[in-house]
Parts: sequence; C-alpha cells; structure tokens
Amino acid sequence: MSRSLRVAVQMDPIESINIDGDSTFALMLEAQARGHRLWHYHVRDLALRGGRVTAWAKPIEVRREHGRHFTLGAEEELDLGEGADVVLMRQDPPFDMAYITATHILEHIHPRTLVVNDPAQVRNAPEKLFVTHFPELMPVTMVTADRRRIAQFRSEHGDIIIKPLFGNGGAGVFHLRPDDPNMNSLVEMFTERSREPLMIQKYVPAVREGDKRIILVDGVAMGAINRVPAAGEARSNMHVGGRPEPTTLTDREREICAAIGPELKKRGMIFVGIDVIGGYLTEINVTSPTGLQEIARFDGVHLERAIWDAIEGKVGGR
Repeated sequence: MSRSLRVAVQMDPIESINIDGDSTFALMLEAQARGHRLWHYHVRDLALRGGRVTAWAKPIEVRREHGRHFTLGAEEELDLGEGADVVLMRQDPPFDMAYITATHILEHIHPRTLVVNDPAQVRNAPEKLFVTHFPELMPVTMVTADRRRIAQFRSEHGDIIIKPLFGNGGAGVFHLRPDDPNMNSLVEMFTERSREPLMIQKYVPAVREGDKRIILVDGVAMGAINRVPAAGEARSNMHVGGRPEPTTLTDREREICAAIGPELKKRGMIFVGIDVIGGYLTEINVTSPTGLQEIARFDGVHLERAIWDAIEGKVGGR
C-alpha cells in the first residue's frame, strides 16, 4: 500500500509494557516502518455521542530503546470514524462488561474504520466459549455452574482442570488430581465471587511437554512457539514462569488450523492466537493475542508484517 494510514491503538499504558515481549509494540513498530501514523489512547478515553466515536488520543512515535521506547505528542480529541483508517483493539482482558462495552462502541465505526479484530466478533467469541464450537478438536469439556454436574464430571474423568470462563493469563486455573480434597471449596469460592459458569476439562498430561501458541493471520497458520510450564506449575503462561521454546507444527495441529481457519477469516479475525496441548485445541484467543516477538526471536519470522499486509489489503480493498 502506497498511502499512509492513520492508525489509532487502543491499549493499556505504554509506559509499563515489556518492549521485548509485547506484541502490540511489534505491531506499532512495523506500522511506523511502513510510514503509517500512530495515535495512542486508553479504552477509558473512548466516548460515543450521537453515533460519533471519539477518543482523547496522543500522536506517538515508538523505538526499540529501553527506558525511552516512546514519545507522545499533544493530546487531541480524535474522531475514530472520520480521523482514523484503522483501530487496533489491543487492551488486555479480563473480558468483562467494560471490555464488552468497548466492542459495542467500536462497532459504530467498523468497517468504515477497520477495527482489528472485528469488535462484534470479538464480543461473540470469548476465548473459552468460542472454542466449544469445535468439540471434536477439544479435550472433554463441560461448562456449568452446577456442582452436581462438576462432581459427576470429576467422578468420570478423575484428573481435571477447573478455570473461570472469562479469566486470562492463567489466573484462577486449578489442576485437581483424583485425590485432591479441595474441589468443593474451590467451586464455592468461584460461585461466591461470580455468577458465571466454570469451564471443567479432562486434564491433558501432555501439558508438561508444553502448551503450543499458534498464530493465525486472516485464517492461515503462520508461526508457533511452545510454552513449557515451570516445575510444580500447571500453567504454561509466560508471566507465571512458563518457558518459551522453538517448535514446529504437527500434522494434527495443521489439521486443527485448517478446520478453524475459514471460520476465523469469515468472522474478520485478522490476528488470532490458538492454544494446543497434546493435539487438543484448548483456547482461541481473539481479544489481544500475544507471541509475535517470541516467534521472531526463535524463527526469524516477523508475523507483524503478515498482519499489516492483511490490514492494508482490507483497507485498500474497501
């Protein structure tokens, strides 16, 4: 694409990001290298009035320098429907009512302004629920708040995982072995904190060998990393001690990607990260996927380039 795009990035405070691991930062560097202009704003600075969506935003320049990785310009009220070509919806979950409200607001400008990923589809595809549309690819799974059903599931499968439906980053994920006496207490704790159902899954022992994050761009698998949990830890998320390592895709993983890729593309999901354990699909991450910089370090493949190719193609084709 020859023309410069106006790109508004809806994200968490840029001051606190890890520039060696943050995927949004990689996307911003690539956009800037292509001559696109960037603005930064927080989701709390969004406003909807009379069908017009605006945000208090600041022009931003980014650079890969620790301690001075960004420069912000003067704040302005940016009309996201008229003054932006692209909005990157990149704030971290939790996928709560604030997150859902942001998707409703951004739906007023999409696709006139391209929102990545499509906000209505993000709202309709929370990580742990969207994946249930592909039961043949998943471990045995149940979604319920009913204790009797949870007890029955455990009686049937013994070794299980219990996790909140709308958690993120591995928070609240518990591995319960057959002899663990804490199940009732855990379920009580969850149900006292929230009315939301839980996700219960048969434990997949292969998680000890890693939880593979596969990146799909516009429905096509383009790279992956393996995340190995630390000793004594059931979760492989990197911020709780998971270790990233290089990997390649198995035939089963390619089969999974081929099965879900067309649906992702149809839904306007340009940047998606799926999680696969032992040949089972466990999550489809569409809200704010990560993994770009780890893949670049291990494989030398910069998937942010493919993502921007897809974005530019969609903007140019409108």
